[in-house]
Amino acid sequence: MSARRIALCVDDFGLHAGVNEAVLDLAGLGRLNAVSCLVGARAWGWGSRALGGVDRSQVDVGLHLDLTDVPLIDGSRHGLAGLLLRACAHQLDVDALRAEIEAQFDAFEQAMQRPPDHVDGHRHVHQLPQVREALVQVLQRRRPVPAPWLRNTRRAPAAGAWAVKERFIESLGAVGLTRLAQANGWQQNRHLLGVHDFSATVDGYGQRLEGWLHAATEGDLLMCHPSRPNGRADDAIAAARVVEWTVLSGTGFDAALARAGVALAPISRIMAKH
Repeated sequence: MSARRIALCVDDFGLHAGVNEAVLDLAGLGRLNAVSCLVGARAWGWGSRALGGVDRSQVDVGLHLDLTDVPLIDGSRHGLAGLLLRACAHQLDVDALRAEIEAQFDAFEQAMQRPPDHVDGHRHVHQLPQVREALVQVLQRRRPVPAPWLRNTRRAPAAGAWAVKERFIESLGAVGLTRLAQANGWQQNRHLLGVHDFSATVDGYGQRLEGWLHAATEGDLLMCHPSRPNGRADDAIAAARVVEWTVLSGTGFDAALARAGVALAPISRIMAKH
């Protein structure tokens, strides 16, 4: 039986040096298939230049759409709770949304000299009501070639210990975004793996990783948030990032893939076979 192929994606590239260095190291180890970039973050500039040395056939580089931490336009930053409430009540300023999304696409393309391979959202905001429609309108206007794949937050059928959190993330707009993606012929990953509360020890995260790998189906996306230890003191999940880095860069990772019957590949390449 051939191995099930999934993609491992690191979020928050550009946030600080620790995240950037973890991405570059994992890419060098062949343990990375996608990186999602915060184009308003302070380490994006030098990080984007460093990404030029990453093998594009092995790693999708995409836009991590952000409306809560480091958006580009004054007035575009929202608290997460308020953003969720206003989006679900359809009270967001759609013109302002489109302008911010356009600005982040422009920043990505200026730095990378190409459109993003995929689009997802910091804190999963890309799938929210109004946000997903604004994103689709921007994509339809820009018509990037090839069209980026969009992150699907649908939980895996074999729900793990974090089923409640997985269900909540999915409920924020997975179905609505999938409908829009299908209507426009845009690809998505099949399910989202990697949801947890950032409290695990190295052993605990290793056990969770084993569970996600065994639950994985062809075309799933395993998101992660690793960092080398030289992160920023104001990073709220700095300790959890180092835990993830320790496991994902460790000697046992390849064996965990083999035990689960899983192989790593970019979503763009997996979907090309479907």
